[in-house]
Amino acid sequence: MGGMTQPRPTPPETEKRPFRQSRFGHEWTDDYAWLKDRDWQTVLREPDALSADIRAHLEAENRYTASILDPLGGLEETLFEEMKARLEPARSSTKLPDGPYRYYHRFEPGQEQGAYMREPREGGPATMMLDAEALADAADGFFDIGDVSHSPDHARVAYGLDLKGSENNQVFVKPIGGDDVHDTGIDTAAGALVWAADSDILFWVERDVNQRPSKVRFRSVHAEGEGDLTYEEADSGFFVGLGSSDDDRHILISAHDHTTSEVWAVPMVSPQVPPVCYAPRRNGVEYAPAPQGDATYILSNDQGAIDFAVFRSDTPLGEESDPASWQSYIDHKPGRLILGLETYAGHMVRLERENALPRIVIRDMATATEHAIEMDEAAYSLGLVSGYEYDTTTLYYSYSSPTTPASVYAYDMVTRARELVRQQTVPSGHDPDDYVTERIEIAARDGERVPVTLLYRQGVKPDGTNPLLLYGYGSYGHTIPADFRTARLSLVDRGFVYAIAHIRGGMAKGYDWYEAGKLDRKVNTFNDFVDAGRVLTELGWTSRGQIVAHGGSAGGLLVGAALNQDPGLFGAVIGAVPFVDVLNTMSDADLPLTPPEWPEWGNPLEDEAAFRTILSYSPYENVREADYPPVLITGGLTDPRVTYWEPAKWAATLRDHQRGTAPILLKMNMEAGHQGESGRYKSLKETATDYAFALWAVGKA
Repeated sequence: MGGMTQPRPTPPETEKRPFRQSRFGHEWTDDYAWLKDRDWQTVLREPDALSADIRAHLEAENRYTASILDPLGGLEETLFEEMKARLEPARSSTKLPDGPYRYYHRFEPGQEQGAYMREPREGGPATMMLDAEALADAADGFFDIGDVSHSPDHARVAYGLDLKGSENNQVFVKPIGGDDVHDTGIDTAAGALVWAADSDILFWVERDVNQRPSKVRFRSVHAEGEGDLTYEEADSGFFVGLGSSDDDRHILISAHDHTTSEVWAVPMVSPQVPPVCYAPRRNGVEYAPAPQGDATYILSNDQGAIDFAVFRSDTPLGEESDPASWQSYIDHKPGRLILGLETYAGHMVRLERENALPRIVIRDMATATEHAIEMDEAAYSLGLVSGYEYDTTTLYYSYSSPTTPASVYAYDMVTRARELVRQQTVPSGHDPDDYVTERIEIAARDGERVPVTLLYRQGVKPDGTNPLLLYGYGSYGHTIPADFRTARLSLVDRGFVYAIAHIRGGMAKGYDWYEAGKLDRKVNTFNDFVDAGRVLTELGWTSRGQIVAHGGSAGGLLVGAALNQDPGLFGAVIGAVPFVDVLNTMSDADLPLTPPEWPEWGNPLEDEAAFRTILSYSPYENVREADYPPVLITGGLTDPRVTYWEPAKWAATLRDHQRGTAPILLKMNMEAGHQGESGRYKSLKETATDYAFALWAVGKA
């Protein structure tokens, strides 16, 4: 395997401090539970508080990983420069109109964070609202910018800064075009910042001590103190979100887990009014209301609409609606999953997926006629670009495919004319005809047909000689889009086939596809991924030992379980911030994501069947004696989603059971969280490391 210098350095020994547990008649020992800092909540906010012995261990792991990867430094730099050369040095996001202005995010050459801009709608010089690049330069260590929200009167901008990687945002307000920055004192905000109609009162979501977004507060941006509490979620299994209605008449508060949701509304013009629940939560029912004309339209899986339908209600937002009175408006069609709904003054737009491909359908509300914006490629990504305006006939949407760079179009919903308003370019050159995108289906072991998207260079043949990167996720209903990512080309240009397995647990083939890969059927997710790899070898796209499995977060769980199931299938595994300590994490009700995620995985504290199901697949508990391929594991010290000790424990136990000579590497970012490095170039460095490792592992370095 590759050209790394021999002999290799000795990996650090992880001290064993056995922690014995017993539940439902099963006893087990966790040798590495001590890697979880007893005061982990403080560590997320203050990384320097990490216990000295844990810090020493993580730093030893980083030194070992660096010593192993150092020989790949030249390849990493080559890959980074190659990826960087494909990014547009200067670019801006779509310029979205709002009243007299257009708002956008702009990058100048060399910038990591760029600047938030606006320009007069009818032409004229642009104004810098927020210099994110200067803020990043002034930060000491990690920097990420959260929501950036301009006030309705276009006079001020509110923004959140995460300076630890823990996703706790400090909130600031400044005048647009001025330099007088006001620190609001808000320092645990999560997600969106929403202005009331008076352009003075700001709403935000507040995280609790366990990092859960659980409260909504508001106050004047000129005031001090914690603000008025308008909503508090009593159920630790529900997260809270914040937004606004499509017509901008209501602030919307959502409470949700993975299967149930509830929406509360506050009038924009009367922010002090207590929120009103549109429809009380019912277990297993999700809904999202959108106003249009004199009615409210609700996207929901109610009334047995497993792939979602659109219902109509005469009850406006701000009043409680009776779901029994909801009338079907867009009927449920099995296999056609409605992903999103947006309303405009005269139109309704829905994004849906059928047969694993998305489409946009536009409905004229006056005539009740519909038309779809169809696409021609075999696999592609399509998305709505949400704008600010309601009373408009212009829709913005994005399109790309694995071979075709992203485009954004302004589409007139009346005339059906479209205008290209943003086109991604590849400065170093890109000819889509040099590449092939193919959508195939493989047969899983139980007979299900699993879609797989392939990207490879023209001339590559299924002769069994190709290395292949197999990417997957397979949880929470999230479907990996078949979109354009310039970094992938660095592998494909070196002979790799890039494959995305659209496995159960996602929603590539509808909501049933999601439910078939969760709870007691979670093993289908892992089987689909392994079966995709096996069938791709049978079809000649690769061979055993030439597959690099890549997944992050819950995708890290995926590759960890797949590695346990068939270690010889893979030439390498890349587990990015991997959720691999499932049993222990789902048994700790204090952790940020645990109660909200019981509907996804099951509650192993109270449900013996869930306990035994999770125990049967959790990667950490199921590592066995095997000749493992090289494994690169990454983590973030301030990660509130997949806490740092999960990847650290997995690395240690893999080494304990490694019967081969391949290295097990842990790369812990001591100054970042779940998303890794922030900034468009810094994040590429992490990708370059991953891809250099992949190339080395299959002998292409």
